[in-house]
Amino acid sequence: MLKHQPQIQPVSLLQQAEDFLALHPGLESIDLMLSDMNGVIRGKRIEAASLPKIAEEGMCLPASVFALDICGETVEETGLGFEQGDSDRICHLLPHSLSLIPWKKNAGQALVSMHEVNGDPFFADPRQLLSKKLASLHQQGLFPCVAIEWEFYLLDARSENRQPQAPLLPKSQQRMKQTQVYSLDELDEFAEFIRDIQDYCHTQNIPSDNVIAEYAPGQFEVTLQHQTDPLLACDQAILLKRAIKAVAKQHGYVATFMAKPYAEHSGNGCHVHISMLDHQGKNRFANDLQLLEYSLAGLLETMPQAIALLAPNANSYRRFQPDMFVPLQANWGWDNRTVALRIPSGSKANRRIEHRVSGADCNPYIVMAALFAGIEYGISQKLECPPPVSGDASKVPAPALPISWEQALDAFSESTLWSLLGDDFSHVYYANKLNELQRFESQVTPLEQQWYQQMV
Repeated sequence: MLKHQPQIQPVSLLQQAEDFLALHPGLESIDLMLSDMNGVIRGKRIEAASLPKIAEEGMCLPASVFALDICGETVEETGLGFEQGDSDRICHLLPHSLSLIPWKKNAGQALVSMHEVNGDPFFADPRQLLSKKLASLHQQGLFPCVAIEWEFYLLDARSENRQPQAPLLPKSQQRMKQTQVYSLDELDEFAEFIRDIQDYCHTQNIPSDNVIAEYAPGQFEVTLQHQTDPLLACDQAILLKRAIKAVAKQHGYVATFMAKPYAEHSGNGCHVHISMLDHQGKNRFANDLQLLEYSLAGLLETMPQAIALLAPNANSYRRFQPDMFVPLQANWGWDNRTVALRIPSGSKANRRIEHRVSGADCNPYIVMAALFAGIEYGISQKLECPPPVSGDASKVPAPALPISWEQALDAFSESTLWSLLGDDFSHVYYANKLNELQRFESQVTPLEQQWYQQMV
């Protein structure tokens, strides 16, 4: 006869906050952060002693934080500003994100998510949007396992003539000029920089994995380990960006996740890997090819509609160029890096979809929500999947992706994806981005536009 096993009670937010402070008695401040529509970190800095109160009661931030454009100004057309009195909502602590800030003395940090005063999730919070789409998949017995890859450039902080330039190699002090993809020598040159990234990630419980030299001078890619909790994966992706920028600054560089810093070199992408698990944690893509094809078909069907979410800025569209390892069409293939959706080689147990369209300037919560919406749509509608592409995908006809900001916003505004993500959220996002587009077009003079094209 089995003895009764007492249930382990979950540790309260208050207890976790108190335990964190007890473990780090010298802490003086805590940065409480959330990601706005553009993936920019916003929040408040509090005294460490106030953390238990925040854990119990939350903290107030205005809903208009999700109406901020890339310049940090409120877009009133979202309806989240003066129209509703610029009122507050309540932000609650995500205790798993409590950690030290390695580059600041006696400082810690944590992520928060926004809720209505009555406790309901706030619809305009991208993290809450992803949580909603994730719950919908869970109801169907589908449990996504995901991994995120960030590409970024290191730039010399002493840029000349307002133009970005590659850094000096630390050992030789020669400026980087050549592409050295997968170069181990280049990794050796930047060994201290990479080591500090890995150390900072370890301190902050960010599971960084591979670091490789990418297709341009000063370009790198960092891969996060796969996670069965997509919310946690996006939390870690946001924190990894912050850590990389901090390490770069300490080493005298600037780390940029701009989609296209140089006209002549490859852009920065954000590749997302997705597999679907069952209740037992087994990968359904391993043996259920029909589920895989429905998922692919849904992603392909909604891909042109999603570009405004995957490529959120003016500069994003300079990345979409031929022969730059950026998909220009909605297509897929087996172990083919010229397509938008790649099924990497490997064992069936590890079969997954690699989504290769997003730029590194994206908000990972929004991207992941859009991808889950597309997958769910393909499964529910039993969409037919086109045949896979072999060889150079640019030689095979397929639906073209929008290649301008205006085209992308138009496609999103009239899309199935708009309703799949919810009218309220889609309106706020669209109003924000349409305002940015109009502001960009009105402020850039012909001379400035020429300079801008040369710079990016």
